[in-house]
Amino acid sequence: MAALTNRAAARKRLRQTFETMLDQLVPLDENVPLKGRRFIDFERQADELKRALVPTFLEERAALDQQAQVSEPGLCPHCGSDRAYLEKDDRQVEVTSRDGQVVLSKQDCRCRACNGSFSPSGS
Repeated sequence: MAALTNRAAARKRLRQTFETMLDQLVPLDENVPLKGRRFIDFERQADELKRALVPTFLEERAALDQQAQVSEPGLCPHCGSDRAYLEKDDRQVEVTSRDGQVVLSKQDCRCRACNGSFSPSGS
């Protein structure tokens, strides 16, 4: 079992996402006016930041999981058979989190005994 990324790469992507949003919401240039005047405007900006950062975090955290990529499918969760096999290619699936769309890499397995399908990582 292996992760799809490493911590340094995940932290770099998260930092880049945050920096991009920070530059939009609180520009370093003092001559650029800040957007919004009321607290509700600030809350909307915080939501915008969250919608950018949380899905990125979820994608990176899933890719860091040690079961993100397996070399063996294990036992079939439907019938318990050891006749399961990995499908050839991983696929990208889009899931909806509370904070937006998240794209995950997913492996698929199929069981020769019961013809059931499953994801070995449980995702």
